[in-house]
Amino acid sequence: MEIRQDDPKARHVADLLAHHLEELRSVMGEHAQALDASGLSAPTVTFWTAWQNDALAGFGALKQLDEMHGEVKSMRAAPTTRGTGVGRAILLHIVAEARKRGYARLSLETGTASLHAPAVSLYRSVGFANCGPFADYQASPHNQFMSLDLAN
Repeated sequence: MEIRQDDPKARHVADLLAHHLEELRSVMGEHAQALDASGLSAPTVTFWTAWQNDALAGFGALKQLDEMHGEVKSMRAAPTTRGTGVGRAILLHIVAEARKRGYARLSLETGTASLHAPAVSLYRSVGFANCGPFADYQASPHNQFMSLDLAN
């Protein structure tokens, strides 16, 4: 698998990103916090795609919240690659980049629907733990917050 920095507005990302946004909105409604291609193109966001041979296997992003705090954004494995380690590879890549940047903490927001259970399990397996809302997020029954201490 190859993970490379990419353009979230690229044609090869469009279908998977649209699927990601539609699926999240279908279970979270207005509480879905996923970024669209414009949001993922912000100067504070770095976006990566994962490739298996010539096929897009997934994507993920890292948003800088401040000099010491980053946020995992828009983690998604393609439906055909779920359960194959793509999500773990992307997440570990994001965690390594956050450490390289010197962040003390890496946080994320995700949903509470059963759809999110595999992702939550993945985050916990890497060391993420529940936390309160951060940045501009508001708590709701549809979302949960996790963070990973990188200072160690």
